[in-house]
Amino acid sequence: MNFSRLLFILLLIASNLNTLAQSTAPVKLTPQQKQDSLYLAEHYQFRQAMIPMRDGVKLYTEMFVPKDAGKPKKYPFLMTRTPYNATHLHNRLYTNASFAQLAREGFILVEQDVRGRWHSEGKFSHERPLVNNPDKKKQKQPDESTDTYDAIDWLVKNVKNNNGRVGIHGVSYPGFYSTAAAISNHPALKAVSPQAPVTDWFIGDDVHHKGAFFWMDFFDFLPRFDQHTPDKPATRTFGVTQSKNQDNYDYFLHTIKTPKLANTGFFKDSIPFWNDILAHPDYDEYWKSRNPLSHARNLKPAILTVGGWFDAEDLYGALKTYEQIEKQNPKTNNKLVMGPWCHGCWWQEAKSLGDVAFGSATGAFYLDSLFLPFINYHLKEQGSATKLAEATVFETGTNQWRKFNTWPPAAKEQVLYLLPEGKLGNTASTVTNSFDEYVSDPAHPVPYQSRTHRQRTTDYMLDDQRFAAARPDVVSFVSEPLTTDVTLAGPVLADLIASISTTDVDFVVKIIDVYPEDTSDAVAAEGSKAVMSGYQQLVRAEILRGRYRNSFEKPEAFIPNQPTPVRFTVPDLMHTFKPGHRMMVQIQSSWFPLSDRNPQQFINIYQAKPEDYIKSTVRLYHDAQHPSKLVVKVLEK
Repeated sequence: MNFSRLLFILLLIASNLNTLAQSTAPVKLTPQQKQDSLYLAEHYQFRQAMIPMRDGVKLYTEMFVPKDAGKPKKYPFLMTRTPYNATHLHNRLYTNASFAQLAREGFILVEQDVRGRWHSEGKFSHERPLVNNPDKKKQKQPDESTDTYDAIDWLVKNVKNNNGRVGIHGVSYPGFYSTAAAISNHPALKAVSPQAPVTDWFIGDDVHHKGAFFWMDFFDFLPRFDQHTPDKPATRTFGVTQSKNQDNYDYFLHTIKTPKLANTGFFKDSIPFWNDILAHPDYDEYWKSRNPLSHARNLKPAILTVGGWFDAEDLYGALKTYEQIEKQNPKTNNKLVMGPWCHGCWWQEAKSLGDVAFGSATGAFYLDSLFLPFINYHLKEQGSATKLAEATVFETGTNQWRKFNTWPPAAKEQVLYLLPEGKLGNTASTVTNSFDEYVSDPAHPVPYQSRTHRQRTTDYMLDDQRFAAARPDVVSFVSEPLTTDVTLAGPVLADLIASISTTDVDFVVKIIDVYPEDTSDAVAAEGSKAVMSGYQQLVRAEILRGRYRNSFEKPEAFIPNQPTPVRFTVPDLMHTFKPGHRMMVQIQSSWFPLSDRNPQQFINIYQAKPEDYIKSTVRLYHDAQHPSKLVVKVLEK
């Protein structure tokens, strides 16, 4: 073994040990990880560069270049732009089997710190708004699209023995930068894969869901994200991670009472983005300008958008990105993949999530049958990506992959009416003056999950809902046992008629698959101790802050005790309810501490005082005059 190869291996292992040293887990590489690290050292050369942008700012970039690059072998670039530290690339390459497989496929692997993060120069801005200029080559003011354009231009001109083709992919925040990359339209950029892309932080991704603030995630995310130095980990905690209370329900209910209190008592005005959240409670230009999709027109690269049905962070982003690109770019090669995954779990084995097994290694199918064929075709002209369907989606309930020419697929509209006595059916009620009533109490909000834990779990989106069905502030409507398969595909419209005794309230709608008491057809995932008899599996859920029922830009108070239409879209699903199972719809007015509490008054919630949080009596109507219902799409097989 020559000295340079030995030094490279030692650097890889030392870096990985430094990362692992920050945890309490024992440091131990598997035999496969050792093989992958040796392969990387033997077959790749490591390079670093500070790539200049058009305004003089330089961005730190790491590259792994195949050692045999040259005549006749030339390789394409496969790139990720990230705010999460480009120096972690080598860790992923040899500790994650999927990324190691990318190395064995043969690419010039590139990772870049975005402007203002880690080793890159410049000033960082969350979801930096794009400049409205379709010609990114000539645009003078830099944005994330021009940074991508400039980085690609430098790579193809300065890295020897490349084939002139570039692909960009990334999960979550790097998914946002992937969307911005597609908008750059650099002629060398041939393929882009936004994966769980951060897209709209008010309507459905990360920060808010339909106006309701998802504060639990951001109390943990922002302190870690907002502080960094290139050479040492963050040390400040802002009082957030100092707590030893591992019960997030109790912690957020009694320690962190309102965002305003949290701002002054915990973050002390030290995190600018936190202050921006508090300063923009409605869907104003601040939030709109950060959605890149309004600029996603006349895209030249092929697009493969990837998302997970159980992605707690960015399910909305994947679905909306595909939808808008398809709508605004009829000539663009635009594909969609949706699997049974949590956030980014397609890069793992993904045989199961929580209590639910998927019957196969869905992550391996994604990489071997979807991502690599797409990338290899567009970057190497190998194989035939034309065989990829417009939409390849995993059908939960039956655990099978389905292919469609459009998404959502053609399906028959069907109405599920909420009926008296907790029933759910296809025929509207004929009775008069019928409703269910519950009291929503901010002092005792409905938990989003039954078990005690500190940080938000990855599996709540398909978790057992029996704990919620037993609460007096949750109303449930259940169908008769099904006699045939019922497959729902696409978005769901929640069309409710409700009255409240106050001037504002939240609405949470859940769609649930109720297993039969004799569940011979259902086995819990390996390692789960769940009792699957009578299991109430969450299939899809969404929350609406009631004041935004008619407009996210112009909130409206409720008139107390007046029946009022409340309509909103629940994100897409692809699920089959099997014979013997029942369909259930649950309605509640809190989802804590996933979402912040609504004081249930039409006031600025970020300025609410403890005494502002009051009870509200919620009536959900289901009579001939006020038919509450869900409108679904049923796929006929």
